[in-house]
Amino acid sequence: MDCEAAKLNTIGSQGSPVTPEVWDQQEMRDALARREISSVYRLLRRHGVSQRQIAALTGQSQSEVSEILKGRQVMAYDVLTRIAMGLGVPRGYMGLAYDEATAVRVAATADSPNSEEDESVKRRKFLAHAAAVTVGAAVLGTDSGSWVSNPTQTPAPGRIGMTDVRQVEAATRALRALDYQYGGGSCRDAVVAQLSWGQQMLGANATDLVRERLFVALADLHNLAGWTSFDTGLMDSARNHFGQALDLAKQGRNEALVANILYRMGRVYLHQDAPDDALKVFQLGQLAAQNSGSELAVGILCANEAWAYAKMGSDDQAIKLLGRARDEFARANVGEAPAWAKFFTEIDLSSMIGTVHTELAQTVDVKYTRTAIPALSKAINSFGEDMSRSRSFNLTSLSINHLIEGDVDHGAKIGRQAVDLSEGLKSVRTKDRMKPLLREADKRRNNPDARELADRLAKFTGSDTAA
Repeated sequence: MDCEAAKLNTIGSQGSPVTPEVWDQQEMRDALARREISSVYRLLRRHGVSQRQIAALTGQSQSEVSEILKGRQVMAYDVLTRIAMGLGVPRGYMGLAYDEATAVRVAATADSPNSEEDESVKRRKFLAHAAAVTVGAAVLGTDSGSWVSNPTQTPAPGRIGMTDVRQVEAATRALRALDYQYGGGSCRDAVVAQLSWGQQMLGANATDLVRERLFVALADLHNLAGWTSFDTGLMDSARNHFGQALDLAKQGRNEALVANILYRMGRVYLHQDAPDDALKVFQLGQLAAQNSGSELAVGILCANEAWAYAKMGSDDQAIKLLGRARDEFARANVGEAPAWAKFFTEIDLSSMIGTVHTELAQTVDVKYTRTAIPALSKAINSFGEDMSRSRSFNLTSLSINHLIEGDVDHGAKIGRQAVDLSEGLKSVRTKDRMKPLLREADKRRNNPDARELADRLAKFTGSDTAA
């Protein structure tokens, strides 16, 4: 056995340069939490681990290792898992605590034990729970339902510090970026796996400051779990995670996060064509947003309330709330806004204006396309590659507007672009959002471009056409 082979056999074992202490060094822990594999590999090189050793342990080619060392990102969950296993990285350090127990939990959250219960009943129960959390009184009833589950916790570490909490926060940021770019299906299981690791910390000893920040970090992780579940069509799981997120955010005394969670749950109800319930959830979120003191958070809730009113065909209220959203956005100090609200830029405001007017064009009057088209076009041209799902939504809405206006050929062309983009996303929601476009294209089957689009949309969404 040559020297290199001997080294390979000792990596991660006693006497190896990759001892447990290496993984526990602050610089390494930070790189692992952010899943910056290029930094991890560079740090290993400093500890005397060769590229050849890294390649052998991770199952990668030396050229792949070289590319990663030069800065190539590693995003795929299975590759990250293989790297962690090969190198002997404690999985929780990367938010990859995905073992048999976690796999069971992922499966368990896919369906609610009360899945046969009517969806309107589930919405009322969530609304009652949200009201109790937000205003401190069960003004709409007290039964939150068994969907607010208390999963069995794995044994907790003895004590945690702020570094452990920051790792949860960093993992949440990385996973949220994956969700934005590729859809909830790209990372939902990883989010639930990270929750399995993070949930352990609730039983650990910690200072009051650390514990409060942990509540907020885990609330945001549940928030992301709810959002990715929603994006993959797991509505009961989404409600479960959002319910737990609300409780933890309240324990962490973070009104801004409560507003964010309610904003997201309201979006679920909009997607389910339940604008009345969506509006109630948004209004509760508005209370939390105002308590947080953030004009930007208030503006986001106003824009979404406008969407709910547009779905109900109430154009006066929708336009009024869009105007308030603009005013709040203009007054907002983005630097002082809560972290969750900072995503909402002028681009997102244009997107919401276009979305609300698209809804009004369908429910009230075709004249609203005149505002929708330029607003959506502005958003589409400004979204980066990291916002593929949002771009897909806006292309779909833009196509609908052109079809409604009678510009069928151009509308069909944009619709094809929306499908092209969406085919690369792991998001059930993008397919659902295309169903109104399918209906509009179906109405115009006498046009060959519209007919081709309708047939393609029917296949992509799994829907029937009028043909």
